Amino acid sequence: MDRHRVSSGAPWEMEIGYCRAIRIGPHIAVSGTTALHNGEVVYPNDAYQQTGVALGTIDHALAGLGARMQDIVRLRVFITRVDDMDQVGKALRDGGFKHIVPAMTIVAVQGLMDPRLVVEIEADAIVDHP
Repeated sequence: MDRHRVSSGAPWEMEIGYCRAIRIGPHIAVSGTTALHNGEVVYPNDAYQQTGVALGTIDHALAGLGARMQDIVRLRVFITRVDDMDQVGKALRDGGFKHIVPAMTIVAVQGLMDPRLVVEIEADAIVDHP
C-alpha cells in the first residue's frame, strides 16, 4: 500500500526520522503537534491558544493528505498542568470537537520539549470519502 507523507519542514524531522503526518490507504496518523511555528514557541504557557495552534497545524496536515478534521477518530492530548484541563477542553470544543466527538485520551505529563509548551496533540483519522 502506498504511503503519502506531509512534512512540517522542521529540521529535526530528517534528523530523527519522522513526518508531520502519514496516510496509508484510508488511515492517517498525525505526529505529536505543539504550538511551534518556524521553530519558535507561540503563546508561551497559554494552554487555550496552544491547543488552537496545534489544531490548526493538524488541520493543515490532514488537508495535505485529502482529509478534514471531521475525519479524526482519535485524539491523544498531553498537558503539562492538570489545571489547564478546562482551557484545553474549551479550545477543543471551540475547534469543532463538540461535534466531531472522536475517541480521546488526555494525559498529564511531566513536561514537553520546551518548558513553555504546555499542550501536545496526536490525531488519527480515517478517510471514508473521495
